[in-house]
Amino acid sequence: MKVLVTGGAGFIGSHACERFLRDGHQVLAVDDLSTGKLENLADVLDQEPFRFTEMDIVAAEFREVVAAFRPDVVVHLAAQMDVRKSVADPLADARVNVLGTVQLLTAASQCGTERIVFASSGGTVYGEPDAVPVPETAPLRPLSPYGAAKVAGEAYVSAFARLYGMQYCTLVLGNVFGPRQDPHGEAGVVAIFARALLSGAPSRIFGGGTSIRDYVHVEDVVEALWRAAEGMGDGQRVNIGSGRGTSIRELHTTIARVVGARDEPDFAPVRLGELERIVLDVSAAQAAMGWSPRISLEEGLVGTVRWICDTRQGYRVESL
Repeated sequence: MKVLVTGGAGFIGSHACERFLRDGHQVLAVDDLSTGKLENLADVLDQEPFRFTEMDIVAAEFREVVAAFRPDVVVHLAAQMDVRKSVADPLADARVNVLGTVQLLTAASQCGTERIVFASSGGTVYGEPDAVPVPETAPLRPLSPYGAAKVAGEAYVSAFARLYGMQYCTLVLGNVFGPRQDPHGEAGVVAIFARALLSGAPSRIFGGGTSIRDYVHVEDVVEALWRAAEGMGDGQRVNIGSGRGTSIRELHTTIARVVGARDEPDFAPVRLGELERIVLDVSAAQAAMGWSPRISLEEGLVGTVRWICDTRQGYRVESL
């Protein structure tokens, strides 16, 4: 199978590339390296079934790249993913997250791609839910341009699939964490806290620390991406999370315990566009794909901290 992974040098994308390569598939990763890093792909860059192309998915040449590769499956992870940037510059956000998605779908439909796997955002598309955990049937009420763009992306994927006879699956992801997570932007809060606590730098919580998020490990997310690429969950939007809510304050406490640091964060005013709580109902993932989360928050945090220590000189935790 030929698999195109957009955002393939990113946090989630690089793990996905490795998984598909292990299963013997041909993989093309496309990334403009605005946030992705070639070092994330260091273990696969020299493998024969793997190719990497540095390119913006909005560039006109991107269609030629897709046409030349003729993927059987597209795993679409490329995105502008910073909520604050989307609020500050919604046009730039829409350029990547809406127009980029449309360009990808157009190229895929023209070269016979069979299946699209689209990564949506469980932390933004539902808005402030009436109750948690949130099922896939909940209304979509995004509170930021980023969330609105993800809703638009979901609609475009399903429309193109119906129009051109492609299969698709939309995975609505919780707050993904794990090795290679970028410590920039609110999406990387685990990496931000871990590196601050490891280095002895001040850590900061926006708001009172009561906001609730659903943290899911990147390995569990990649397993869901793989199952969707294999045809499970066809024609559905499926929540992928832990099904468990964790407050920002509790997350900081847990990371501090793993690191062996003092649990004394600074507090700052809440930021515009942030939710008070989001927890995903993941029961449909089990029914549609046989998927359920396997890695607990604390187990995943231990592995993430160990990776940071192994790859960043000067960080060390005696107990790891």
